[in-house]
Amino acid sequence: MQLRNEVFVVEQHCIFQDADNKDQRSDHLMCMYGEQLVAYARLLAPGISYNNEASIGRVVSFPKMRKMGIGRELMQRSISMCYELFGEISIKIGAQLYLKKFYESFGFTQCSDVYLEDDIQHIEMIILTSKGN
Repeated sequence: MQLRNEVFVVEQHCIFQDADNKDQRSDHLMCMYGEQLVAYARLLAPGISYNNEASIGRVVSFPKMRKMGIGRELMQRSISMCYELFGEISIKIGAQLYLKKFYESFGFTQCSDVYLEDDIQHIEMIILTSKGN
């Protein structure tokens, strides 16, 4: 929660209710550097954020560790863990618009119009399984 607040609330000047009652029903992927949490994502089963798709959310990296590939590794592991936890299922995310190309590099494609969430432009993106779900 501390890293999420540091980035989402303080750095991005976004006052929002981070505690949304989804953490208790999520799996959490954390990257540690010694005792320091340097990257984090939560993995959500279908039915929590989206009806038929798994989801990856609250993706964050410690500001001083950026540009070192940690965000890329976090997303690769998050996608792999979703498949391990939930099976071969589509994964849907709500992405900040400026990160569209980053998420496209993992196979996500835009599946919504641009919308505002906490005054930040977002889009929904999805990776479809081979089953087309």
